[in-house]
Amino acid sequence: MIPSRSSRRPVRPALALALSGGLLLTALTACAGAGGSGGGSSDGESINVLMVNNPPMVELQKLTAEHFTSETGIEVNFTVMPENEVRDRISQDFANQAGQYDVATISNYETPIYARNGWLHELDPYLAEDEDYDAADILTPMQLSLTGDDGKTYAQPFYGESSFLMYRTDVFDELGLTMPDRPTWEEVASLAAEIDAARDDMKGICLRGLPGWGEVMAPLTTVVNTFGGTWFDADWNARLTDPEFREATEFYVNLVREHGEAGAAQAGYAECLNNMTQGATAMWYDATAGAGSLEADGSPVKGKIGYVPAPVQETGSSGWLYTWAWGIQRASGNTDAAWEFISWASSREYEELVGEEIGWANVPAGKRYSLYDNPRYQEAAAAFYEVTRNAIDSADPENPGVQPRPAPGIQFVGIPEFTDLGTRVSQEISAAIAGRQSVAEALEKSQRMAEEIAEEYRSR
Repeated sequence: MIPSRSSRRPVRPALALALSGGLLLTALTACAGAGGSGGGSSDGESINVLMVNNPPMVELQKLTAEHFTSETGIEVNFTVMPENEVRDRISQDFANQAGQYDVATISNYETPIYARNGWLHELDPYLAEDEDYDAADILTPMQLSLTGDDGKTYAQPFYGESSFLMYRTDVFDELGLTMPDRPTWEEVASLAAEIDAARDDMKGICLRGLPGWGEVMAPLTTVVNTFGGTWFDADWNARLTDPEFREATEFYVNLVREHGEAGAAQAGYAECLNNMTQGATAMWYDATAGAGSLEADGSPVKGKIGYVPAPVQETGSSGWLYTWAWGIQRASGNTDAAWEFISWASSREYEELVGEEIGWANVPAGKRYSLYDNPRYQEAAAAFYEVTRNAIDSADPENPGVQPRPAPGIQFVGIPEFTDLGTRVSQEISAAIAGRQSVAEALEKSQRMAEEIAEEYRSR
């Protein structure tokens, strides 16, 4: 039975006052919070939430009014946008402390940077007081990834993920192909070629090609890592034209051009998910979160997908570590109501709700130990839950490649400048996928961009 919201700890005005008292001037200056434009009502009965339009968030939006607002009286005004657009909107609003949004979906990339800049509310007081939330149940890699340099917690995960390879077991059986338990990228490329040669109605693999530091650069950077490359070495020298980086990029671009989806230069996570669901591709390397949609009730490919660890080359593993998490803007005047929403959306209670109303395979996973011990989830997610958990556990943001790095991150470089640098480089890579330039030309331009950043860090 799903616990009632009425059994949860009520909103705590005194705690909110303690947290926000020193920020009163900031909040008033930003016209946020109490009576501010877009900041919600002064009594905390309304909050504005800005989030990415991934399937788990869309499901959350549908469930909130009936299962959260009806219990708490807190109205949630959602703004839902595609990934690249929502990142821009969040960074603008939080950087300016405009206070238009109380809560936003941020990741383990943004959280330490935003915390360092003073843009987020610390959540440790809430975590200490809210026993019902059970912060100790959050997976350690996810919790650590959402802390600031000061060791304090600034966000809570909605779902967490690593990356793995998904493939059509029925197609492999039909063609007499065998997926290795721990495939290399060379083996994946060979399998994609065999599928293309045998099937006219299906491409061998889907890989992101859409520009964006969180789109094409995410999977590509994991390939670079396992091929032995890196964006920057430990001394802040840019390495985008090194042989290892070039080999990995040429491999990725050639694979998606020769055996990937049509229109690959404009295909991101959503497009590859659709291609896999509709039977247009036999393999897909991407986020572990995609499995929930593939195995959902009503999915045309439910029960037809196999899952293996992210392909490797020179490293023992290569899956990324990522979480879409909830952060409260420091300029918000509705921190108690914001926490009440966060604590519900990231709770075991919400996982139970999704499991019973939508399906256990759809639960926003990757964040709580208890979910992976839940027999109902294990049954529904039998095809992928162990591979997902192992991928998260084996992800190492501090040492994702074969050489020391100057900043943490697996599929990104954990510095503020990476959003702009990664986006500009992604545009060059996407142009190479589209055939408008060679990989060598793309990386020469990208190296010059990276050298500008590297010079700044070397001089500090």
